[in-house]
Amino acid sequence: MAVHTARRKRIALVAHDNMKPQMLDWAERHKEELSQHVLVGTGTTGRLVEERTGLVVEKLRSGPLGGDQQLGARISDELIDVLLFFWDPLEPQPHDPDIKALLRIAVVWNIPVACNPTTADFILSSPLISSEYQRLTPLLD
Repeated sequence: MAVHTARRKRIALVAHDNMKPQMLDWAERHKEELSQHVLVGTGTTGRLVEERTGLVVEKLRSGPLGGDQQLGARISDELIDVLLFFWDPLEPQPHDPDIKALLRIAVVWNIPVACNPTTADFILSSPLISSEYQRLTPLLD
């Protein structure tokens, strides 16, 4: 089944504690491009991006308190088009099962995922970020 994504994408922002500085620097550099889209973030990441850039970010719960699961639900409800999740591969996370579930659901629903600033640069610089797009998704009953 194909899902239509509009020109204005719904972009999810998530960053582990050690990666928050990278997320904030990245968001600051791309403030103009990000302002053209709808931003959703886990609690602390969303608040920090909003404070640093002045962009409006819908804030969900903190990742360990259910924010990762909230984003996963939105992905499966086709309410997120892009996931920017700067996670720290060198630091164990107590909510690791939630993190794996979020990444898994993003792949199942075939949305672009960036786990570092370089990949996020590639996604944001793609002409598809501001174009309509037909994305293949799992068949639904």
